[in-house]
Amino acid sequence: MTSTTRLTVAQALVRFLSVQYTERDGVRRRLIDATWGIFGHGNVAGLGQALIEYADEMPYHQGRNEQSMVHAAVGYARQSNRLSAHAVTTSIGPGATNLVTGAALATINHLPVLLLPGDTFAGRVADPVLQQLEVPYAGDVSVNDCLRPVSKYFDRVTRPEALIPAALNAMRVLADPVETGAVTLALPQDVQAEAYDWPDEFFAERTWYVRRPAADPAELAEAIRAVRASQRPLIIAGGGVHHSRAEAALAEFASATGIPVASTQAGKGSLNHDHPQDVGGIGHTGTATADELARLADLVIGIGTRYTDFTTGSHTLFERPGVRFLNLNIGAYDGHKLAGQPLIADARAGLTALTRELGPDAYRVTESYIAEYREDKERWEQRVDACYEAEEPDVRPTQPQVLGALDEIVDASDILINAAGSLPGDLHKLWRTRSFDQYHLEYGYSCMGYEIPAAIGVKLAAPDRPVWALVGDGTYLMMPTEIVTAVQEGIAIKVLLIQNHGYASIGGLSESVGGERFGTAYRHRSPADGSYTGAPLPVDLAANAASLGMRVLRAKTVSDLREALAVARAADTPTCVYVETETADTVSGAPPAQAWWDVPVAATATRSSAVKARELYERHVSTRRRHL
Repeated sequence: MTSTTRLTVAQALVRFLSVQYTERDGVRRRLIDATWGIFGHGNVAGLGQALIEYADEMPYHQGRNEQSMVHAAVGYARQSNRLSAHAVTTSIGPGATNLVTGAALATINHLPVLLLPGDTFAGRVADPVLQQLEVPYAGDVSVNDCLRPVSKYFDRVTRPEALIPAALNAMRVLADPVETGAVTLALPQDVQAEAYDWPDEFFAERTWYVRRPAADPAELAEAIRAVRASQRPLIIAGGGVHHSRAEAALAEFASATGIPVASTQAGKGSLNHDHPQDVGGIGHTGTATADELARLADLVIGIGTRYTDFTTGSHTLFERPGVRFLNLNIGAYDGHKLAGQPLIADARAGLTALTRELGPDAYRVTESYIAEYREDKERWEQRVDACYEAEEPDVRPTQPQVLGALDEIVDASDILINAAGSLPGDLHKLWRTRSFDQYHLEYGYSCMGYEIPAAIGVKLAAPDRPVWALVGDGTYLMMPTEIVTAVQEGIAIKVLLIQNHGYASIGGLSESVGGERFGTAYRHRSPADGSYTGAPLPVDLAANAASLGMRVLRAKTVSDLREALAVARAADTPTCVYVETETADTVSGAPPAQAWWDVPVAATATRSSAVKARELYERHVSTRRRHL
């Protein structure tokens, strides 16, 4: 007879999660290392009670906003190379629907997080309960169904015994490097508290092996032929390089062949900034060096990239007639993009195989090609120096000068987190990465409000390293509440808060497409015409951060900033550096976009700004091509 243990569904789930492990390359880790939670009537008596019951086995973190709890979990998962993740539990209703944005971010970025929202009564004895959405045409629908399209796996556990296959499937997807993303197990509140006799083998330790699939020999042979036939190849390193921990393999392959390496936002840091083959970011926010190489490349070798529109310049960047694509990717869906030659494999395994066959004795680009991109890279570095330099240290800094001041004090141990606004463009063009995981940009969903909670997650995964959340005033106002969590838990993140009085990135985009920066400034309305062109709002974000318990250092000048950043870096408590930047274009501003981005412009308009923007738009559109 099979031995059993009588537990509630919630208790069984927590106990099950506490004994799940991943293993890759002989390294074993807890798959679900902790649970975030905000409790209400949908989970307080179920998962809330279970987390107390098994507090020694499952660490708990208290959050302030459901979306930000997911962001913290995502930050932890990325810093853990997707080998360890967090769970997030919420009540029903608003608590559950607040998960949707975070779930979309996790799934788009292929980062694991387990979502455990409460749900309405499975027995339907108390319909409708508080916060329940009634759907007249379907009795089995709740607000949790909003999570279906943004989850890689979704199940509603309506009977105790259904938890067993649901939980096992959830772990399978979370640990799968191709399928991973947000996984949702919706848990009706009556089922959470229901008791059941569970087979003890359900609670046995289980290891989920994270695969490194090797390339198919036929695909590898085709890839080798493609590289050998190329004269101006270019590598695009995407986030898959980091997820696979293939940075050393990439460096070896690039050094052996001399092929230059550009990087997406997710892939930046795949090579350190001073590696001879590194040419910086690519695409709309990339460097002139990388983008010019892309325009002339005859073979583009994408490694772990999804080829988003920022990377491809909305399909205008790769201009050379007959350019071909070789896509090394663990997922077949991405491996076939741009009609490319797929090389479906783990990034490290694929690069190792390519290096074995294409070492310096078998293939190497010409010395003239190497000299060309190194000279271009040097010229770009001079532009970076000019952006960072502050000739007058006692004046208000520009945003690039803020990055320059930070650049002066960090080393390879520092981690920078950003996601939205004008900072991603400046960072992609200008930041000099010193380690493979220093540059943490969430640009798959580019979600405002990600930075502060993600910094908490990263710091939990890397407690001995300085972790910086770089935020503008717009993104800060979206989600500053997890500062309270950092203060409560003593998580010594550093927040660099840059005040430029509005949505700087969208303001610039608006101006470029004929929108005249409408609705993008944080200013009073003008009495003359009602537009937002009055004085800046008297909002003191530094005081706000201080009111949430954070130590705040105000910097008015470049000199102040340097001093404040050094103090913050050395701090062992949550610390914020607040600085107001110049908003006008200056000689030290970041270089403009080096590639196009397609944001459609009004086809008809009377205002001259929109008419001119449309003329420019049509010129760019005419250069777009389909790679077939």
